[in-house]
Amino acid sequence: MVGPGEFIGRINFWRQADRLGPDILLTHWRLHFKSQMRILCKSKFKYFGDGAEFRPGAYAESCSKISIGKDVVIRPGTYLFADPSPNGAGITIEDGVLIGSGVHFYTCNHRFSNPDIPIIDQGYPPPTDNDKIIVRKGSWIGAGAIILPGVEIGENAIIGAGTVVNKSVPRGKVCVGSRGRLMS
Repeated sequence: MVGPGEFIGRINFWRQADRLGPDILLTHWRLHFKSQMRILCKSKFKYFGDGAEFRPGAYAESCSKISIGKDVVIRPGTYLFADPSPNGAGITIEDGVLIGSGVHFYTCNHRFSNPDIPIIDQGYPPPTDNDKIIVRKGSWIGAGAIILPGVEIGENAIIGAGTVVNKSVPRGKVCVGSRGRLMS
């Protein structure tokens, strides 16, 4: 049975959390109603453009470091992870970007420099501004793609479904495959 202290603690966490997702029950229900979704997202995100949507089932960590442009839809299963540390990198998604379901964005990674220490105990490397992710206007990211720290996706570029992107993609280029090779 849940005690009153645990219940109140959870409610307080949900109120203060700089995140959105199905695990934040106090706010997640609001994503099912467009008017409530817009109010919530405008209060949580650094920027939330006109016509943008954050759909139920999507996650965002460190919302205050994430900008979502006009007419961008964040679909179910998508995960936006901006670095929660004080000087950590953010995510900028410009206007008119198409994003498939289940796309993951990560601006930081675990430290893994000492093979004698479990990775979970090594913490994170110091944050840098070079870890930010920028997705330029008019680009398209296919379902299930993974965008890693420090990547900039150029204007009108295409990222194929399931692609792991660990290097920036120039304007108008197509990037596909598990190794994220550039095409065209």
